[in-house]
Amino acid sequence: MSVIDRIRALEILDSRGFPTLETTVTLKSGARGSFIVPSGASVGTAEAVELRDHDARRYLGKGVKRALYNVDHHIARVVCECGTLQQQELDQMLIELDGTENKSHLGANAILSVSVAFARAQAQERKIPVYAHIAELANNSDIRLPVPMMNFLNGGAHANNSLDFQEFMIIPVGAPNMAAAIRGGAEVFQCLKLALEKAGHLTTVGDEGGFAPNLSSHDEALGYLCDAITAAGFEVGVDIVLALDCAATEFYQEGTYTMDGMGGSASGEQLCEILAKLVSKYPIVSIEDGMAEDDWESWQTLSTKLGNTVQLVGDDIFVTNPKFLKRGIELGVANSILIKLNQIGTLTETLEVIQIAKNAGYSTVVSHRSGDTEDSFIADFSVGTGAGQLKTGSLSRSERTSKYNQLLRIEAEQGYMEFRGLNEISKHKDGGQQCEFSS
Repeated sequence: MSVIDRIRALEILDSRGFPTLETTVTLKSGARGSFIVPSGASVGTAEAVELRDHDARRYLGKGVKRALYNVDHHIARVVCECGTLQQQELDQMLIELDGTENKSHLGANAILSVSVAFARAQAQERKIPVYAHIAELANNSDIRLPVPMMNFLNGGAHANNSLDFQEFMIIPVGAPNMAAAIRGGAEVFQCLKLALEKAGHLTTVGDEGGFAPNLSSHDEALGYLCDAITAAGFEVGVDIVLALDCAATEFYQEGTYTMDGMGGSASGEQLCEILAKLVSKYPIVSIEDGMAEDDWESWQTLSTKLGNTVQLVGDDIFVTNPKFLKRGIELGVANSILIKLNQIGTLTETLEVIQIAKNAGYSTVVSHRSGDTEDSFIADFSVGTGAGQLKTGSLSRSERTSKYNQLLRIEAEQGYMEFRGLNEISKHKDGGQQCEFSS
């Protein structure tokens, strides 16, 4: 148990150049921990509320002075007078102090910044790695490195092009360890850049470090990825497989999926068929948000059709919330959940959701946000929870590479830590076996 001596928040910038909070918690022992809160662009309607100032005179209304005030005054005043605390006690206190279901009073950004900073301070006080402290909080003995999901081509809300789907990813499942996985991803990324440049496409990168060329179709995007994997010397579907984030909520309205890039509209059943055809044509082992957050019926259809062969990840439909995840489990929706700490707002609640998912046989994918920061906490978090997979963008932009670099440090410091490759994507049955990357 620890005693909090001081809490201070600071308004700093995220990867988009908009304000966010960095909060530092100092314990009576002198140990300190800080955390910088990320921010999303494709945001589920049921996410915990990110408190902004809406003052047009500062940062186009996106300032976080209100959240900062809540940390420095409302939260600090109560918490610093409480004596010894454990993580669960602190988080429950923050939830009660806010008093709303969606954390709209104090702001999920204010609450989360304190929650995670305290965990880091405790790890320092105990002189153990952050991931080891997280493992104890999660009561998890299965500490392991996550398989990275690397977003190399962007569409949808993340790009100004004709691709309806938001992310086209690679997963280096055949790597024997994290260093090899990251090396393989970096080589594919550079080969993809050369191929796009040769074809006359721009190779500037978007919010998550991936390219956003004006490609004509999803097939063309997936084809470019397959060609880049081959050009880098890897075997498509064995060494490296593919994944999609459709972000279907972004193009769903009144029961219809309007896909401008594909030149028309589709019902949920028709979109399911489109995805099934892509899966049959390409080595796609994971699909995130294949249907919209409110379209539970189509989610059931998709889960029935593809759930035995493909990892179906729920993001907007679950928003890291136990209530929505339990409903999904009861209805047989998806078989995996995306984990974003700022969707729910405290470390304890996030760990609860992960446990519910694991108990139900759902895989877990820890995720960054599109407006992220140089903070690498989710790398430690994915290791400590044994989540199995980490989605943290491309192999460019320091707010993305900071997470990969932290995973490399953890692996190097440990000497050995398990990396399970394709076995992490448990619902996928037809992929290649784990293998050595070519040297």
